[in-house]
Amino acid sequence: MKDKVWISEDFELLEKVDPDVADAIKKEVLRQDGQLEMIASENFASRAVLAALGSVMQNKYAEGYPGKRYYGGCTEVDKVEVLARDRAKLLFSADHANVQPHSGTQANMTAYFSFLQHGDKIMGLSLSHGGHLSHGHPVNFSGMFYQVVSYTVDPLTKTLDYDALEEQVLKERPKLFVAGASAYARTWDFPRLRAICDKAGCFLMMDMAHIAGLIAAGIHPNPAPYADVVTSTTHKTLRGPRGGFVLCKGEHQEKIDKYNFPGTQGGPFMHAIAAKAVCFKEAMCEEFKAYQRQVVSNAKTLAGRVIERGFEVVSGGTDTHLFLVDLTNKGLSGKKAEKALEAAGITVNKNTVPFDERSPFVTSGIRVGTPALTTRGMKEPEMERIADLMCRVLENTEDEGAIQAVRKETKALCEAFPLYAEYRR
Repeated sequence: MKDKVWISEDFELLEKVDPDVADAIKKEVLRQDGQLEMIASENFASRAVLAALGSVMQNKYAEGYPGKRYYGGCTEVDKVEVLARDRAKLLFSADHANVQPHSGTQANMTAYFSFLQHGDKIMGLSLSHGGHLSHGHPVNFSGMFYQVVSYTVDPLTKTLDYDALEEQVLKERPKLFVAGASAYARTWDFPRLRAICDKAGCFLMMDMAHIAGLIAAGIHPNPAPYADVVTSTTHKTLRGPRGGFVLCKGEHQEKIDKYNFPGTQGGPFMHAIAAKAVCFKEAMCEEFKAYQRQVVSNAKTLAGRVIERGFEVVSGGTDTHLFLVDLTNKGLSGKKAEKALEAAGITVNKNTVPFDERSPFVTSGIRVGTPALTTRGMKEPEMERIADLMCRVLENTEDEGAIQAVRKETKALCEAFPLYAEYRR
């Protein structure tokens, strides 16, 4: 595999101009191609998305919005931004879309600034229970700017208890309730959340960054008809470029646009917006829907096999593209598990589990996802094999021979399902 690298005329130029950067890119291609990528928030964008990202659209400054720019020469970038907005609205049945946020967290910042004043109260899922830093963690701007009350999963089921949640919301009366997570494997009940928020008189925000692809494919319920504002990334299950977007009801359009630009950002990344437009078009295809169905099926198969092997999966399984493995009963930390698995050619990330007693730098669990494996074409038989390989490593973290034996098998799997096969020489 060492001679199989991504190659193009532009890359050949890069090799001449900056061999150091070119060498790093070659090695990163080999790393991605040669390991089983199972970090739930990572995926492999299509060649079309990559082509848009590497296009001359990146040269254009375009502060403002289509038809209302602060710079001339925006005819073509206006076209792609309108395409991206219209496709996002169609894909998620939304009144309005802003596709300029540079990231999911900046999309969240736009949403917060649009609905809140400094010091207002928000409720978000606790980070250790599957939430995200930007949902109110004290080290993040969301925890610094606002009064935060966290909600958690049920101690027994490790899922959301909507009756208990309603009681907490009615007691706390937040101005904004934040749904969504980075490590929660179950389906969200948007009609119930809407009813709870209406009863409490608060706004409902959904950060769908992790499950946007599942929602686009109709596999997970769509929050857009229920939430006041929806935020997302485009690079996880949506399989697009790194970036964010915001959806909202028509009545909130003006303030969403205002607080994105000039409120939190300057000039948009037009190459990324062009790539978002491509991503949204790809997500409308039947092939994409089939892909998302396979993502979920693969996650269920993988989680089921891990459970059969005697490991604890938080909440007992998954409805989505990811799940958490609680390693407490095996006496392992997430940190140690992550390191051993990476040595075996399996990339996951350490992750806290609900009611974790270890620090976020150590953790008691790992987060496992199937989007990237599914992009490579792997299906249920491969998931069962990978689950067995993972468990062999986790049962033998001190055995270098066992880890290297697994590494040979993961390498063979990668070679059987090559990444960017057309970019080889």
